[in-house]
Amino acid sequence: MKKTILAFLLSLSIAGAAMAAPASYDFKDPKGVNAISFHLDSLLEPIAGTANGISGTVSFDPANPAATTGTIVVATPSLKVTNDTMRDHLLSEGWIDAAGHPEITFAIESLSDVSTAGTTTTATAHGSFTLKGVTKDISVPVKLTYLADAFGKRINKPEIGGDLLVVRGEFSISRSDYGIRPGQNEDKVADQIDLSIAMVGSAPDA
Repeated sequence: MKKTILAFLLSLSIAGAAMAAPASYDFKDPKGVNAISFHLDSLLEPIAGTANGISGTVSFDPANPAATTGTIVVATPSLKVTNDTMRDHLLSEGWIDAAGHPEITFAIESLSDVSTAGTTTTATAHGSFTLKGVTKDISVPVKLTYLADAFGKRINKPEIGGDLLVVRGEFSISRSDYGIRPGQNEDKVADQIDLSIAMVGSAPDA
């Protein structure tokens, strides 16, 4: 009888450990919806654009969100603005150099100020942001929403199990910090770039 109880408690312990294990969320969206938006509020030409070439993975454990790590990647050639000529200039070697630096990355190394209420965790994500070959440490306020067993519902296949992780955040960088024509043309192309992220990562059941 004693062995039976021990075996039962051991099985509960193993199951609990499995449930608490972090999962890897893929941000290459199967529906192609994921994007970031950016805004440069210059005096003469406020510029707004998007980039939809999103990929990368984030490790998230709903039982321990403070341990979140991962990397979000944006394909530089996927940046778009409403004016085609302006887009050509943006991607050119003289500006963001999409050919020479085809990826923009944010590598999340740690979270601080973590607070969870229900399915949503707010925190500050710390990591390294790389643009045009220049890497700088930044901190980004983020909101992580964990949606258990919602993967199948999102792709209209409820028979497929799996979880979703929605990441939202807003932050700003200076193009001059990344060697993008510092001090030049600021009346038409603002130095400050405001970025907004709102994307979903998927962790389907194996």
